[in-house]
Amino acid sequence: MAPRTPLAVVILAAGQGTRMKSELAKVLHDLAGRPLLGWPLAAAEALRPDALVVVIGRHADRVAAAFEGRARFVVQAEQRGTGHAVQQAEAVLRDHRGDVLVLYGDVPLLRPETLERMRARKAETAADLVMLTAPIPLPGRVVRDAAGRVQRVVEVTDATPEELRIEEGNTGVYLLAAELLWKALAQLDDKNRQGELYLTDVVERAVAEGRRVEAIRLDDPDECLGVNDRRELARAAAVARRRAVERLMAEGVTFLDPATAWIDADVEIGRDTVVEPGVRITAGTRIGARCHVKPHCVIEASEVGDECEIGPSAHLRPGTRLASRVRIGNFVEVKNSRLGEGVKADHLSYIGDADVGPGASFGAGSITVNYDWERKHRTRVGARARIGCNANLVAPLEIEPGAYVAAGTTVTKTVPTDAIAVSTGRQRNVEGWGARRGARGKGPAPAPKEPGAPGGEDEPCAESSATSEGRARRRRS
Repeated sequence: MAPRTPLAVVILAAGQGTRMKSELAKVLHDLAGRPLLGWPLAAAEALRPDALVVVIGRHADRVAAAFEGRARFVVQAEQRGTGHAVQQAEAVLRDHRGDVLVLYGDVPLLRPETLERMRARKAETAADLVMLTAPIPLPGRVVRDAAGRVQRVVEVTDATPEELRIEEGNTGVYLLAAELLWKALAQLDDKNRQGELYLTDVVERAVAEGRRVEAIRLDDPDECLGVNDRRELARAAAVARRRAVERLMAEGVTFLDPATAWIDADVEIGRDTVVEPGVRITAGTRIGARCHVKPHCVIEASEVGDECEIGPSAHLRPGTRLASRVRIGNFVEVKNSRLGEGVKADHLSYIGDADVGPGASFGAGSITVNYDWERKHRTRVGARARIGCNANLVAPLEIEPGAYVAAGTTVTKTVPTDAIAVSTGRQRNVEGWGARRGARGKGPAPAPKEPGAPGGEDEPCAESSATSEGRARRRRS
């Protein structure tokens, strides 16, 4: 096999993005778990290019910082069109001998396989330029001669009525020899209605020189979706989520209602896991095999082991790490915590900033109190510990392996192995309270009682456990 031609990729991401109506640079807006620019950048990286250059403009420092180490960045300070934008990369690529692929920071859905097809076509045909077209009308229309050969690209602002009827659109994605690109760019002029240097004019100049121009038409027009406003961003994100679900189903994951599953692009899920309707799983999440994610769960940047059961309506926040066979039930929230094998929290609990050993369990309403208004603290719950209902574990705290916490207890110090923590007061029943309460509103008033007698006017109807304990201590003393 002949060696492949060296490749440089230039991604144009300097647009102002005014139609987004945002203080954030357009290419930093999130699309299914990645910033918009992250999509063409990942596609370019999949090609393993010899050089990767991104042309940036608005909020250049923030954009460069967001992708530091993944590309070289050059700034287009003055917005004079796509041709002018590519010219900014010439100094960086001065020593490059090979091909240049031009992509766009706001065209996120191009597949690496499509770009590889362009490289293969260029090698097979010895073409000087390969362009990507779409079977839909785009701002640039592809003009062909009677034999079907590409002649030029015309922008809609400069097109005749006949050219506006052309349905083959120019995506602006070009693969061409570096020497042809720099020569053609040097010859561009701004004699058009926009007064800009059009990269599309490179096609016409290549044809005029007798160069071979090949065009590949996209099979899936979604690949060339551009994002200029929030509606287009939402449309592209819907495509990305659909692709993610289809990929996971092909890998052995069951989605009971794929249309209602919101799955980010970089989510991984193991075989035979079942995902029910209304689930949202964000980028950075890894879910093991044979799990069951019940309806209306949210899982964010978390790791879930094999054979776990989540939900319904559970929330795993970033930093959650579940070992195998963990059960997280109705309305349970877990944040920045590690739960060992077989841990159970079946309903209405909050586990935050905790390290939980294997086999421990949490009763309904139990929570870790991790924040003291200044700092977050961690809670350690040992293996096989049992936390009762409505318990408060006030961090920093350790519940040792095999320890117990009684229902309703607030724990502020270490609970040793085999001990049970109890902080609740002794229960006191006030006999006849219900009948007396009903009598006040419906029947005759009860006979008056002596002051200080149980149920007298000077005694409250119910007594707090703290008051009860205090009286008991006084009697004992």
